[in-house]
Amino acid sequence: MEVTLWQVLEARERRAEAQRALMARTGAAVISFCLNIAGPVKNSPLIRRTFREGLSRLEDALAERKKKVLRRELTDAVTGCEALLAVEGDYRILKELCVQLEDEGPIGRLFDLDVVKEGESLSREDLGFPPRPCLICGAPGRGCASRRVHPVAELQAKTRAIMEAFFAEKDLSALGAQAIRALLYEVCATPKPGLVDRANSGSHSDMDLFTFLDSAAALTSYYRQAALLGHRTRDLPPEAAFARLRRAGLEAERAMLSATGGVNTHKGAIFSLGTVCAAAGRLWTPERPWAGTEAVLDMAARLCQGAVAADFAAMEAGSAETAGARLYRATGGKGIRGELAAGLPSVREIGLPAMEAARSAGADWEQAGLAALCALMARVSDTNLLARGGEAGRSWAAAQAAAISGPIPDRAALEELDREMIRRNLSPGGCADLLAITYFLMFGQSMENAPPE
Repeated sequence: MEVTLWQVLEARERRAEAQRALMARTGAAVISFCLNIAGPVKNSPLIRRTFREGLSRLEDALAERKKKVLRRELTDAVTGCEALLAVEGDYRILKELCVQLEDEGPIGRLFDLDVVKEGESLSREDLGFPPRPCLICGAPGRGCASRRVHPVAELQAKTRAIMEAFFAEKDLSALGAQAIRALLYEVCATPKPGLVDRANSGSHSDMDLFTFLDSAAALTSYYRQAALLGHRTRDLPPEAAFARLRRAGLEAERAMLSATGGVNTHKGAIFSLGTVCAAAGRLWTPERPWAGTEAVLDMAARLCQGAVAADFAAMEAGSAETAGARLYRATGGKGIRGELAAGLPSVREIGLPAMEAARSAGADWEQAGLAALCALMARVSDTNLLARGGEAGRSWAAAQAAAISGPIPDRAALEELDREMIRRNLSPGGCADLLAITYFLMFGQSMENAPPE
């Protein structure tokens, strides 16, 4: 909503009166915080998000310096967001702190922080800081603003570019970090029948917990890159965007194998979780860093459907001779490729509901992960189980998992199933990849409410 000059002037008068009243009540200096927003639109979801970022930085800086906030008053109006903080402390030190926050990166240029105290007034120059530069050309001082050198539209575009660039870096990096968190939660959840966990190596003689930790560390940059690639290729057709992601995935596989001494710990997760990260990045906006689980899974399917169809055509023609291709021709099991191209129905319909039910029942993240794993094992045709034990082995494992499924599976029953699956050399590796994606989507949902409504 646009505001008038009269509304802006009235808001300044109200802010000045509120500052005086707060000083009178507390006897302390008052830090006044708002944003430098050119043009008639002073409030929006993105502007509010930027305000909250600045307020968080201010409060963190005060806490680090052990400055006590006596009172905090917030305003969210059509004329903009404002905060008044009555703070104990030396006026000069508080002023220096505010100037430093204003000078911290491009986003700080949008912060307007002032310290108000009766009888005391210091400028940036009095403290030895240079005058604030022009938002557009970088010229020092207020000359450009006072002479209205730059059109309002140019100032508005620059302001939005600063906010969008800041939150893109922050959010897309966070998506990559959540992917690594998901991999770590998956491997650390214990006991996982037949899988590597904190207790043992499951049915895998060539890897252990530390192999997975080494692999996850090697993939840290890849998942961030996947989210960034998704965002940067958002204007390309899905097939073209996925082709770039696949090249990045091949590099990630080489990094994984180098870190693990040639052991394949996360090849499936590089493909599947990387595609989900790219989908989330493709849908990202600064106002809404998480587009919603359904939208992300739908986009992941759109990204890879063409490539997956080509993969299966090559398998059927016999031109692809891999273990997965032979299993596909023998059993029809499409594995994680088929899951992803279909929008991960097992995660939507099994993994997520099981994990959400467990969390609602009071389960911690480990218990919730084990609940989701059991639900997935009971209902998913896991190609890893098929490869190791055939249909008989897969059906047996599914029946055992179904018998102990629930919001919080019995730990002793899980340990017993783990021992028996190790004895039978069975491992639900496909379900482990689906569990990691389930964790990631749960973590992503926590980003959905990051910006203010």
